[in-house]
Amino acid sequence: MSLLTFRPPVGPSPGTKFAPQVKVLEAEFGDGYSQPTPDGINNVREKVELKWDGLSECEMHSINDFFTECKGTKPFLYKPAGYRKPLIWTCKEWSRSLSDGVWKMTANLVQSFTSLS
Repeated sequence: MSLLTFRPPVGPSPGTKFAPQVKVLEAEFGDGYSQPTPDGINNVREKVELKWDGLSECEMHSINDFFTECKGTKPFLYKPAGYRKPLIWTCKEWSRSLSDGVWKMTANLVQSFTSLS
């Protein structure tokens, strides 16, 4: 299966948020002691919130059409600023708004560990 690559027509605006999601199983005992363990082999998943503050209608449609085509389920490659290599992502949440003829968009990307074979 070949992956699509997300190539927005313009880079995201300043203010990209990076917040890893960490899944941990933790057993708590009566004496205040707890025993945490990673929940699975990929228990740290990257999450990135991208935003674009000044898009033309054409640029907005390009980004929106890409996420719509992926339907929140189809993984894609993307290399956010500050990352050494592209990672595999999905995007289930994105929004767009129009103010004074300028489009704004946000998109929440979550790292995917989907098997590609």
